Amino acid sequence: MSRRIHLALHPYGVGGPGQHGLWKDPSIAKDASIDIDYYIRQAKAAEAALFDALFIVDSQFINATYPAHYLNRLEPLTLLSAVATHTTHLGLVGTLSSTYNSPFNLARRFASLDHISRGRAGWNVVTSFDTGTSRNYGLDEHLDYPTRYGRALESVQVVRGLWDSYEDDAFPADAERGVFLDPDKLHALDHVGEHFRVAGPLNLSRSPQGQPVIFQAGVSEEGRTLAAQVAEGIFAPGGTLDAAQAYYSDIRRRIAAAGRDPDHVTVLIHGSPVVRGTDDAARRRAREIDDEDRDFDRSLALLGRAFGAHDFSRYDLDAPFPDVAHLAANGGRTGAAAIIARAEGEGLTLRQVAEAFAERPERPFLGSPTTVADTIARWFEAGTFDGINLAFRNDEDLAWFVDGVVPELQRRGLFRTAYESDTLRGHLGLPVPENRHTRARNLVEVR
Repeated sequence: MSRRIHLALHPYGVGGPGQHGLWKDPSIAKDASIDIDYYIRQAKAAEAALFDALFIVDSQFINATYPAHYLNRLEPLTLLSAVATHTTHLGLVGTLSSTYNSPFNLARRFASLDHISRGRAGWNVVTSFDTGTSRNYGLDEHLDYPTRYGRALESVQVVRGLWDSYEDDAFPADAERGVFLDPDKLHALDHVGEHFRVAGPLNLSRSPQGQPVIFQAGVSEEGRTLAAQVAEGIFAPGGTLDAAQAYYSDIRRRIAAAGRDPDHVTVLIHGSPVVRGTDDAARRRAREIDDEDRDFDRSLALLGRAFGAHDFSRYDLDAPFPDVAHLAANGGRTGAAAIIARAEGEGLTLRQVAEAFAERPERPFLGSPTTVADTIARWFEAGTFDGINLAFRNDEDLAWFVDGVVPELQRRGLFRTAYESDTLRGHLGLPVPENRHTRARNLVEVR
């Protein structure tokens, strides 16, 4: 096969959304989310298994009801810079908000990670889900959807412009001639836009992969549009096979409509495989996980996150779901709309909504190594994804996948048997972007 599956690892320390009981697992250190050795071990395991990337998610607002991992975790680029020095091939993708970071700082920090890792950095562009984040940055209100996504698009454009400040051959470093820099190969940006004014240039050269890879998790209408315009990697929600097919088809159509090549964008769905020696053993393990995470109060609190960290405990649990749509207008609008639609359509009480919200979706990737590999292959060949962003309960669950499923995928020719590149772009089969100033000069010379 010409196409092969891409795999990323998404570690969640002591437990993210819905993983209410993970921190109690005796195999999980209670400080895992701030223990750099935990992330280094995860990264080394992923690299030994020939994964494409390690992905670190982030947010910048919490209250006491938030998932355990969110309450106490490391900043992504600091974390990934440390991991970079203990790995050689694994891509390193970090989440940073375009709403609450300036483009110059974003450009410099990701370019630095790209140099530290010798071409393995990726930026997951987010506009910030939690409405409370604004108050951590001196703003009374979270920016509305159009403003956040307008800033995001312009931020990516500015960052990419700054990454092209130096042409690839800008530093002859010729001691005999006394020439360190060729000044004709250094370019100020002088950007003046709707949201940003950035002079440049950036004080950092391009890396072996030209520019870090841009990722985006486009779910809302605005998110999908942004992803189609700028993303080279997309984190998709997954869900059922039909839902994943519909998303994959829609996003590729949008990419083409934006004048871009859909084959130069890697779509990775979320997956939490449960693998054991037999299908029955895997089902038992899945039930254990569900039992460990069953906590109504935490589920009710997590429901509130889709509505600006709203406290639903103040309501009568057995009354109809309250009218709180306005609380999600600038935050988790897409997810909140789905919750409200189901509540209204089925006439659910608040208790029933919280219970339904806490229900674990059916796991498509569950069973023996052969069963899970069969399902992954079927989904891949049905046009649902280019890769999977994998989350595992603990090291044992990761090992079952690595030792059992990966060899099955390799045997079928669906996954690499050795790294063929040293960069993240190389792993994903993405082209190295030509420096815009070099390209312009070459066009002039051709004419």
